[in-house]
Amino acid sequence: MIIDTLENAARYQGLGAKFVKAFEYLQQTDFNAVAKGKYEIDGDRIFAIVNEYDTIEEAGEQMESHRKYIDVQFVAAGEERIGHDFLGDKSPSRAYSDTEDYMLFAEKPAFYTTLRQGQFAIFYPTDLHMPNLRVAGPVPVKKIVIKISVQ
Repeated sequence: MIIDTLENAARYQGLGAKFVKAFEYLQQTDFNAVAKGKYEIDGDRIFAIVNEYDTIEEAGEQMESHRKYIDVQFVAAGEERIGHDFLGDKSPSRAYSDTEDYMLFAEKPAFYTTLRQGQFAIFYPTDLHMPNLRVAGPVPVKKIVIKISVQ
C-alpha cells in the first residue's frame, strides 16, 4: 500500500502507464462538477467510481480485498479514517466473489490512516482495507476510487 498526496503523484509514474492515466484523471478533473457514478478512463482496465457519503462507525465493518483490481482511493473533500492490514495467511469471512471482485475479513485492522482532502491510498490485492470510517464524528466525504486492472 502507498499513502501520499496528489501533489506527489509524479513519484509513482514508475508503477506503469495505467497509474499515469489514473493520476492524470485525478489531477485534471474538477470533482466539484462531477456527479456520483462510474466513469471510464480506459474501458474496464481503468475506471473511476465517484462517491459521496457520511463517514461511519467502525463497529460491524470488515476489511476487504480485491483480486482483479488495485484501488487508488482519493479524497476530494472531507476526511476519513481507513483501517488496513496485510493479507498474509488470513482467511476470509466472506468468500471471494468473482463478479463483485471482493472478499471480506473479520480481523481488526493492524493500522489506521486518516486520509484528508488531496490525499490518496493505493491498495493492492494483498492489502486489506476498511474505508469510510469516522475520524471524530460523521462528516461528508467525496471520494474517488480508481480501479486499475491487475492484468
